[in-house]
This record gives sequence, C-alpha cells and structure tokens, in this order.
Amino acid sequence: MKRLLFIGIVGIITAMTFNSCATILSGSKQAMSISSIPSGARVFVNGEDKRVITPAEVKVPRKKVATITLQKQGYEDGEVKVNGSFNPVVIGNILLGGIPGGLIDLGTGAFWKYANPDVFYEFKPSIAEVKSYIADPTIKAGEAQNMVTRDTPGDTELERTIIRWYFDSDPRGARIFWRVISSIPAVVKNTNELYLTSTPYEETRSFNILGLTYENSRDVTIEIKVTKSGYEDQVKRFNVRQAIDQQEISGFFELVPKVY
Repeated sequence: MKRLLFIGIVGIITAMTFNSCATILSGSKQAMSISSIPSGARVFVNGEDKRVITPAEVKVPRKKVATITLQKQGYEDGEVKVNGSFNPVVIGNILLGGIPGGLIDLGTGAFWKYANPDVFYEFKPSIAEVKSYIADPTIKAGEAQNMVTRDTPGDTELERTIIRWYFDSDPRGARIFWRVISSIPAVVKNTNELYLTSTPYEETRSFNILGLTYENSRDVTIEIKVTKSGYEDQVKRFNVRQAIDQQEISGFFELVPKVY
C-alpha cells in the first residue's frame, strides 16, 4: 500500500514537471530591446512603468499582444503593439502532458513567443512643441526638421546660421580639440576629436553636423578640450541648441599646472 502511494506521488510530481515544460524552458517573460529617437524615453509595458529609459532591455510578460508605451517630454506619447506567436516548445508539452500541460503554458504565458523582440519608435514633437519652434525667432517656419545631409550641403537654414566660436586660456598657446557627443547616434553620429588651433581662437562658422536639425539639436553636445604641455587637460561641453539660440559657443580655460 505504501509502495503504491509512493509511486502515485512520484507520478503526480513527474506529471506536473512535464506539464510545465514550456514554462520552464521559455519562462513567463521574454527580454525585449527597446530604443527610440530621441533616446531617454520612459518605458511602460501594458501600462506598468518599468522605471527605465531608452535604450533599455525589459522583461515583457508573454501575451498574445504586448503594448509598449514610450513617453518623453516635448513629444507625443508613442505606442507599439507587439504580437505574440505560438511558442513551438508547447507542442512537446502537450505531447508529454496533454491538455493540462497546454493549459498551464497558456496560463503562465509560455504559450506565446515574440518573434521580433526589438522595439523601435521615432517620436513626433507635441503640438505645443511644434508651435514653440514656429514662434522661435531663431527658426524660420518649416525649418525645424530640415536635416543636414551630404546630398544637399548648405541647403538648410541651420547650416546658414552663423555661430561665433571663441576660446582662450591662461596661459595661452593651448591646443584646442572638439568633437560631437550625441544621445541619438543613429541620427547624429559621435565623432572623434578634431584639432582646431591654439588659443586664443575666434571664428564664425555654422553647425554643418550631418543629421542635425533644429529639433534634435537639444540632444547633441559639442565637447571642447584644451591641452598644453605641463598642464592638466580641461574639457567643457556646450549644448548645440543653446549655442544656436545664443549664436555663440565660447569659453575661457584657466589651466592648472600638473603636479609631478
């Protein structure tokens, strides 16, 4: 009698193990890579705030349809629906555990699999933000989204906006380098350091940075580095949108001697 009871318990445990085969192998959630242009958007999954910003990897419950909502200040909320497809692992579970096994997988979400776990969304400016661009005296109407490209160099109002560049240091004769730092590298690429000249430096020039628009210039920064033998390197960063508004990018570097 005890032997039969033992065999029965083992049988139940085994059946439960097989019946949750797909759940064990696939899990009730699936990793998704979520990105946006511009980046830095808050991520919500099926209405739940995941407390991360793009780009990010998020564990998403397996469902027939998952709703990914992205929010970023100054832009309309974005929504992407990701459809789940049948998870082939369930077939093995049904063969081993029958209908109960399939029901377990359906209940846990392992029944579903997201064939395309990469989510990408490109934001549109909110109506209020668009109006602000039009009202901005530094931007001509219709120019907010015109992009700097190799195909039509000098064609945008942005490229024709003259910016005063001025840098000086004490002592003078420091070498000046600059580079682009972008939080939207898919549109505006980061660049390596480029040598300008030595301090003092003054010139008028435009921002002919490929991919740049008035709209995305808030997500782009110019880094200026000065170096001089015997002194510590110094770095300053300037937001491109702010520089456009001020029509100037300038700074003074008080160099500090190296301590050996």
